[in-house]
Amino acid sequence: MSVEVNAIVETVVRELKARLMVEVEASGRHVHLSKADVEAIFGKGHQLKKVRDLSQPGQFVCEERVSLTGPKGTIQNVVVLGPERKETQVEVSMTDSLSLGIKPPVRLSGDIEGSSGIIISYGGRKIQKEKGVIIAQRHMHITPEDASRLQVKDKEILKIKVFGSRPVIFEDTIVRISKDFQTYVHIDYDEANACGYEKGTLCRIVR
Repeated sequence: MSVEVNAIVETVVRELKARLMVEVEASGRHVHLSKADVEAIFGKGHQLKKVRDLSQPGQFVCEERVSLTGPKGTIQNVVVLGPERKETQVEVSMTDSLSLGIKPPVRLSGDIEGSSGIIISYGGRKIQKEKGVIIAQRHMHITPEDASRLQVKDKEILKIKVFGSRPVIFEDTIVRISKDFQTYVHIDYDEANACGYEKGTLCRIVR
């Protein structure tokens, strides 16, 4: 094909991807802390130190790291995400939960009633949480404009095909629509490894 034809084909492919697909992000284990727990772990008056912003507006990676301890083991160097939350929440993968010896439920962020407990520690300080550990349900953050374009509704459950090096169809992906979001699908690292995820991986709704 000529250079001109190649350029046209590439343009059409880019436009189709932009119209039909959503970028995927893989989320590793992390902790959201309440103000009271920030001070309990890092000291009275401590303020979380932002390192970099995340894709979702207002969310950021912190300098602080903690350890998580369950009945069977400890995972160290777990990142804290800001800003502070009303209640402390820990998000792990199923593989992590096996290492810790706990059985957290698969939930959307914020739904922690009846979830697993954990010990969170830093240095010589530790706190025992009776609830707060979940495995995050696959979900799509999406703007109202993109929701209209892709014809999805808030809280709709989708099947998505993720085009990693090992393409996989994931079911039970829940839609979350807000004007405050950037449009991305979030999976955890167990799911990322299953589909051969790398940065820039795209997915398509297959219903």
